[in-house]
Amino acid sequence: METRKVQRLGPSTLAMTLPAEWAQDQAVEKGDEVSLRMGGKGTLTVMPESVQTEESEAVIRVSALDAEAVERAIVAQYVLGRRIIHVVADEGETLESTHINAVYNAETQLMGLGVIEETPDSIAIRCSVDPEDFTLDNLLERLESTGSTMRNEAVKALASGNADLAQRALNRERQANKIFVLLLRLIFTAYQNPNLARAVGLRDGFPLIGYRSIAKNLELTADNAEDIAEIAMAAEDNELRIDQNELRRIREFTDDVNEITALAVEAAVERDYDTAIEVRERFADIGDREREILNDLPEMENEQLLQVREVLVSLQQTAQYAVRNAEIATNLALNEESDHISIS
Repeated sequence: METRKVQRLGPSTLAMTLPAEWAQDQAVEKGDEVSLRMGGKGTLTVMPESVQTEESEAVIRVSALDAEAVERAIVAQYVLGRRIIHVVADEGETLESTHINAVYNAETQLMGLGVIEETPDSIAIRCSVDPEDFTLDNLLERLESTGSTMRNEAVKALASGNADLAQRALNRERQANKIFVLLLRLIFTAYQNPNLARAVGLRDGFPLIGYRSIAKNLELTADNAEDIAEIAMAAEDNELRIDQNELRRIREFTDDVNEITALAVEAAVERDYDTAIEVRERFADIGDREREILNDLPEMENEQLLQVREVLVSLQQTAQYAVRNAEIATNLALNEESDHISIS
């Protein structure tokens, strides 16, 4: 860590010099303006004005990449906050059809991304997402709600043999992934530009690493719901071959899982330690539910038993992700003063 001596320039003005290496890297010269941001824990952030105005661009040269690698590269540049992404072939070559398809496949996966220019040898795509249009808290809640809806639809499909409900749950997975990747983009850009932390609803950048983990856990719970929907699609007549009492217990299990998943996100968003504790207590109440339901099942064919077990495992894993989110919420809550904590 480098230290600087604070000097007095006037009766009420204190000053210090900027490191020459930093100023050179950021192209800051005498007379330029810099932005200052006062954060928590006594921090002061200095940013060059270019951070506020530059639109970051990236160029992806695709000649040595297959279509899948091109698609991944576009998603990565989107997550890293690039405003414009150029996909180009080597000089004298044209884009292959597989590369063009990869661009349009990526476009359908990412919120606010669209092609703005296309030539035989290059495609330019632009992200129109404005960070100030969203808050991280709201996006976390939307991702949790989407996963919960998918679970409800998938379990109802298994109970009623309704293939349309199962397909509806599968269709929602694309929306869940869009929200997740958008969350990543906003988290990365807020980390790179602390001024954006306030734009996305945070007082400072401290919660960003926790929000990144919560978002991933919620994305995994959506995957669990997708697994249940796929079981419904594959099952005979799209339903579980068990009696109504066991189906009722699975639906109740689903309701309990939905409640603690939503509570864990609420605990993180509200920085509420009591709610995080409630998630742990509720998880303890359902901790053995998976085993209890399996033990009470009558004898059945192995394939049917495996389907029931996979549904219960997906629900149990979702509950475990909720506890992980409650642990993150605990760290966020206990970093602030409350009825339980005083910080000096």
